[in-house]
Amino acid sequence: MASILGIGIATLDIINTVNGYPEEDAEVRAQNQRVCRGGNATNTLVVLSQLGHCCTWGGVWVDEPDGQRILEDLADYAIDIGACRVESQGKVPTSYIILNQCNGSRTIVHYRDVPEFNFADFEAINLSALDWLHFEGRNVAETARMLERSRQVCPALPISLEVEKPRSQIEQLFTQVEVLLFSKVFAQHYAYTDGATFLQAMQQQAPQARLICAWGTKGGYALETNGTLLYSPAFPPPQVVDTLGAGDTFNAGILDSLCHQQDLATALSHACRLAGKKCGQVGFKGLI
Repeated sequence: MASILGIGIATLDIINTVNGYPEEDAEVRAQNQRVCRGGNATNTLVVLSQLGHCCTWGGVWVDEPDGQRILEDLADYAIDIGACRVESQGKVPTSYIILNQCNGSRTIVHYRDVPEFNFADFEAINLSALDWLHFEGRNVAETARMLERSRQVCPALPISLEVEKPRSQIEQLFTQVEVLLFSKVFAQHYAYTDGATFLQAMQQQAPQARLICAWGTKGGYALETNGTLLYSPAFPPPQVVDTLGAGDTFNAGILDSLCHQQDLATALSHACRLAGKKCGQVGFKGLI
């Protein structure tokens, strides 16, 4: 069991399931509605907790009813919130999600009225007891300072960075971590059409890191620091019902294996299997 700190956001997700994505200016009836906690970092921690790890969330939450709902959910998975900052004003980040039950796709409209977790918040955390440190790739300037402090205080602590969306100057973070977890969306933004070519290009920017990229129904790719390219097929469920959080689950599978000192090929296959299982069920409960 590893002690893992995840830095990122928790959201309130309002998910409307529809029988086909609506056209613009259309009015459709939802088949059902679900309100739950979301957010990349906390999703990954919830999966890691079910895999037996001791997980802590570092982020910002607002002391209001929806904030309490988020904390109650994290408590169900034994996620420690001692590294968080609490705000008395504002609104927790909220995602309004349209889930197409025909193919499992999800479309998200996101709203937030709360400041980002910052360096001052991170500086107060005791890193010495950690086995792994994981960051969402956001709030780049502050994250750069957090990474620098981590190297000063605990130079041997393994660090991973999730790179889901293109953000200004995010590339400056790539040389500061051991593991980079890229999304297909990030790769396609730069016109790459396959994960292998993308990772080989990224290695020029982060030669010290192990590089991983989930590629949806095509599986996943990984690149060792020595240039060895790895591939795993996807493991789709009998029926895709909910792809929300599949990428976060994939990332949890990678971190779980690496925390157990398993090789990257094993980690990649494990991550694809977990992500496939997630797509076949609603939410994260009972995933393991």
